[in-house]
Amino acid sequence: MNEQPSTDRLPARPIIVCADDYGIAPGVSEAIAGLIAAGRLSATSCMTPLPDWKRRAGLLRKTVATHPADVGLHLTLTDHVPLSAATGFAQAGRLPSMGRLLPRALARALPRQAIRTELCAQLDAFEDAWNAPPDYIDGHQHAHVLPGIREVVVEELLRRYPAGSVWVRDCCEPLTRCLQRRTALPKALLISTLGVGLHRLLRRRGLPANSGFAGLHDFSGRIPFRTLMQSFLAGSGPRPLVHVHPGRVDDELRACDTLTTPRETELAYLASPAFAEDLAAAGLHPARFAAFARPAPAISQTSPPDASSGSIR
Repeated sequence: MNEQPSTDRLPARPIIVCADDYGIAPGVSEAIAGLIAAGRLSATSCMTPLPDWKRRAGLLRKTVATHPADVGLHLTLTDHVPLSAATGFAQAGRLPSMGRLLPRALARALPRQAIRTELCAQLDAFEDAWNAPPDYIDGHQHAHVLPGIREVVVEELLRRYPAGSVWVRDCCEPLTRCLQRRTALPKALLISTLGVGLHRLLRRRGLPANSGFAGLHDFSGRIPFRTLMQSFLAGSGPRPLVHVHPGRVDDELRACDTLTTPRETELAYLASPAFAEDLAAAGLHPARFAAFARPAPAISQTSPPDASSGSIR
């Protein structure tokens, strides 16, 4: 009888472990840099409209020089102060909430020129501080998947950079994997359904992307974060990405964002031996986008769920 290979002998598969919100506040930025240095993260997404981006870009550059990781743009189109005038999009000098943005996007009523101008301003701010293009782009509260935004993102990436040089976060996840996880299921189905249009557009225009997306939860703390992460890692896609929100809470974070204490919970787990154990048990290791082959496999979706939710974080 042939002996089946033991799972601990199988080579580990790559997974992008990406921390969102670098630059939102010092406690978040410094925590993310520390996790990259510890080998626990392979990517981080940067919020260039926030003041801490300019202050902490140097820290991130120093960190990735010795501990390579992908650094991307976290396109910020909700809640914060824009870098441009964002005429017809921002109100009273502030970007809209997701509750206001989502209905306008679904009604195909977003001002694309204002979105393009703000995207360009955020890319400029990234390049000015980083002296290079981003390795990839995604969106704060996943706004980059929305109609009227996704088209602008793809068009601008193709206009601005060599084709295929900047990756894009694909938020689609097959229904079967969403159901298997049973974690924040309505949110997961909503974001995956909203992401179908971007998924198809990326394939049509030949832009590289991950295939497999996890990390969505309700930040309530009802379920231990380690249990959540184990479900995110189980049954991951062929080119998986899991996004996380680690950080330390400080006054600057409290002043600009409602997501506070759960960041410290995620940080404690990601820095612990438990995370390394869970990655090993799932046969995965943190890797950069370049570890993935191209092109991305297609993802099929079922009928979309109700998209009336005011938050898709």
